[in-house]
Amino acid sequence: MNWARTLSKYPEGNFLQSPEWERTNQIIGTKTIVESFEKEGHALMIVRDAKRGRYLEIPCGPLIDWHDIKMLYDVFDSIRRIAKENHCVFVRIRPQLLRTPENMDILKRLRLRKSPMHLAAEHTVILDLEKTEDELLANMRRQTRYEVRRAAKLGIVVEKSCAEETFREFHEVQTQTAHRQHFIPPSLETLLAEHEAFGEDAIIYTAKTNKGEPIAYGLVINDGPEAAYYEAASTELNRNLPGAYALIWRAMRDLKAKGIKRFNLWGIAPPNQPNHRYAGVTTFKTGFGGDIVEYVPAHDLVIHRFRYLKNLIVETIRKKKRHL
Repeated sequence: MNWARTLSKYPEGNFLQSPEWERTNQIIGTKTIVESFEKEGHALMIVRDAKRGRYLEIPCGPLIDWHDIKMLYDVFDSIRRIAKENHCVFVRIRPQLLRTPENMDILKRLRLRKSPMHLAAEHTVILDLEKTEDELLANMRRQTRYEVRRAAKLGIVVEKSCAEETFREFHEVQTQTAHRQHFIPPSLETLLAEHEAFGEDAIIYTAKTNKGEPIAYGLVINDGPEAAYYEAASTELNRNLPGAYALIWRAMRDLKAKGIKRFNLWGIAPPNQPNHRYAGVTTFKTGFGGDIVEYVPAHDLVIHRFRYLKNLIVETIRKKKRHL
């Protein structure tokens, strides 16, 4: 598979369909399947084992021409066959399609049903890094721009590293962050697999005080024309110091200098959901300007109806408890 050629045809693709993401999953012992379709279509599929039943996951894919109806049916026949061969209860996909009535209708015609859980940042903020630095600053909310400048006045510095020891440090701090903010962080095994698979394209930024005290961390993954602010962590200092603001601004400038075209801030709350778990971080991320993007929600292709019903009940309850 030529990933660069795939991205040239499907520039909306991101790292969750890349060879590096395939390698990340293989390192931690997860089965992956890559399928190529006619007209250079592509799907990285990941076999997920869960207590409620094995399923096939296609995050941010498949990358295909979604308006070629005949090809769509052929592609989903192949996906259904692969799911059955791997004894999966269902297939969960979240295509790189904007949420429009037309695109939702396409999924309905394929007999997919809306998933009870989200997959891969369905609502996000994407910054256009082809703009000048002055334009990027001008597009920020006034309070965000103030915090970026306040960070500079306070002498907050932002360092970046691809070293394994930094990934281990990040894991320790993110575990503490998760305890405070009640979310489930990735395992150290997963973070180290990302470090190994992506190499210098997986970068941890760390904002520190002028005394060297860590304030905020961010894992940025670069792939093709896009970079993603994929994971974050912070210390108690971040409550009163604008470390996260300095971190994002430094990353924006670094990525722009490397020729990255867009910066995906990776996950905000859906509109009009003030009690959503991501509501607080939404205010932070939208402050940097950019476009609020809503992709079609995750959908499921049901393979075994009775066993899927059990999964549906469990995930619906889980979603409510997690305020998602």
